[in-house]
Amino acid sequence: MLVDYFNKSNMLLKTFSAIFLIFISVQGFSQNQDNELAETYFKLGEYEKARTLYQKILKNKEEANQIHDRYLTTLVKLKKYEDAEKFLKKQIRANEDNIIYKAQFANLESLQNRTVEATRKFEELIKLVKANNVKVKLLGDYFSKNQELDLLTKLLTEARAESKKEFAYAIELAKVYLQQGNKELMIEEILKYGLYEGGSEAVKTMVQDNFRDEKDNNQFEKILYKKVQAFPSENYYIELLIWNLVQKKEYGRAFMQARALDRRIKGGGINVFELAGTAFTAREFKEAANMYEYITKEYRGSDIYPYAKRLLINCREEVIKNTFPVVESDIRNLIKDYQQLFDELGKTPKTMEALRNAAKLYGFYLDKKDSAQIILESAIKIAGNDQNFKDKCKIDLGDNYLLQGDRWEATLTYSQVEKSQKEEQLGHEAKLKNARLNYYFGNFTLAKEILDVLKQATTREISNDAMALSLLIQDNTGLDTTEAAMREYAAIDLLVFQNQNQKALEELDALLKKYPSHSLADDILLLRANIHIKVNQPDKALIDYQQILDNYKYEITADDAIYNMAKIYEEKLRDASKAMDLYQRILVEFPGSIYGADSRKSYRKLRGDAIN
Repeated sequence: MLVDYFNKSNMLLKTFSAIFLIFISVQGFSQNQDNELAETYFKLGEYEKARTLYQKILKNKEEANQIHDRYLTTLVKLKKYEDAEKFLKKQIRANEDNIIYKAQFANLESLQNRTVEATRKFEELIKLVKANNVKVKLLGDYFSKNQELDLLTKLLTEARAESKKEFAYAIELAKVYLQQGNKELMIEEILKYGLYEGGSEAVKTMVQDNFRDEKDNNQFEKILYKKVQAFPSENYYIELLIWNLVQKKEYGRAFMQARALDRRIKGGGINVFELAGTAFTAREFKEAANMYEYITKEYRGSDIYPYAKRLLINCREEVIKNTFPVVESDIRNLIKDYQQLFDELGKTPKTMEALRNAAKLYGFYLDKKDSAQIILESAIKIAGNDQNFKDKCKIDLGDNYLLQGDRWEATLTYSQVEKSQKEEQLGHEAKLKNARLNYYFGNFTLAKEILDVLKQATTREISNDAMALSLLIQDNTGLDTTEAAMREYAAIDLLVFQNQNQKALEELDALLKKYPSHSLADDILLLRANIHIKVNQPDKALIDYQQILDNYKYEITADDAIYNMAKIYEEKLRDASKAMDLYQRILVEFPGSIYGADSRKSYRKLRGDAIN
């Protein structure tokens, strides 16, 4: 009997447990349904229906915190402020440490135009949390989410004062000031942040992300100058100033600051040398020359002296080669400078590049291709195990063969470098040379196949060059069965490479008469104008550029034409007003042009702004 009793009791207990679990599951399922339906009504803006369901859900105290924000928003939307206050008071009693609930209550006061009371409550909250970093962040996020920027500023500044650290919450304050449009205070804060916590790289990133126009950058520069004057021994500010000037391509002013820094820290010219390399890469050869000259005078016995000496000559060479017409006596003087370099420093790894430069001067400008070849072959022998330098010389040898019209030796030499360097930058350069060679001799299909691969090259310069030539071929082949116009144009382009400028001009004249309506017409005009500049015929160049603007203003050659016209008016004709108008056209009509930064700088210089 006792056994039967316990068996029956056990069965009853199991049955009751099962029923209870079913009840709980059903209840949970019902609550989930209510939650989902309430959420749907909330999103649809049907707040009265949502409120009814939320009130049902609130009977379960554990659910209150989960639906807190949506229920409170619902009451506010329905302007049931009294209900909202009762709800919040209850929530605050149950969650005494919850800062956000208290902030929401203060906000309710504000919504009901009880401004004095709301202000008092917010101030009490700020005093309550300002010594606690975690709560400052929580309350700060609430203010930010609700666009209470003045309250957020007050919170952060009081928290900073409490911490007794002048840089505390700098990045947070910078973001607030940015939202308020106060760039000056934002700059002050990001400079503090960078100085004490984030470093200069963090500052550079924030500046690049948030400063979009010249006014912002000028303001940043102005504040940096003040900092440099106020804290002359703090390298952080002067390094940022140099960086900012480089971003604006104002290398002359950047050099002045870099030189001052170098002398103060006794830096051995390293920072100036690095800046000179940046200026050289940007083709600011005159400014780079000034920097290298400083190093050769101040640090004659240093390790960087041989490099600075060579690069100084190299800068002068680039200036001479890009000042038209190129004067033969200037080229011969450059060769003398290189020879003096060899006499002073010998033919060593530090002066090897100078051998290449001298060889190219002989080949391209003095028409002494045999001398160029001898120098390059000797440089390859001297290089020993330096395969990279050998391959550079081989590319130059390939160019020298192409100057002589020997396409087979040229392509063989380029291909040797392609194989040696494979996926390296030098290999890509050799591949681009081979693509151009095929283009020059009319093998457009192979040229384009190579160029399309090079579009993905790691260096922007090679990728851009490949893209431009590929586009030229694509736009001007397949239009007729013989591709005659393109073949003739490419052959003329080879003449330009070989410095046969007069012959190229004559053939371009004939080509334009032969194909006046061809898609190549604007390219022909651009190439002819560029040659006119090289042979010192700026008036004729202007006529061709103007034809491009009159007839092909929507082609990709248009901004080239405007920019080159501006340079002629500025440098050849000394007409500042006309040059400024053209530079401004670049900035307004072609905001994405590669000439944008240079046009802005030239415009400012002609306007009389302090650039150097």
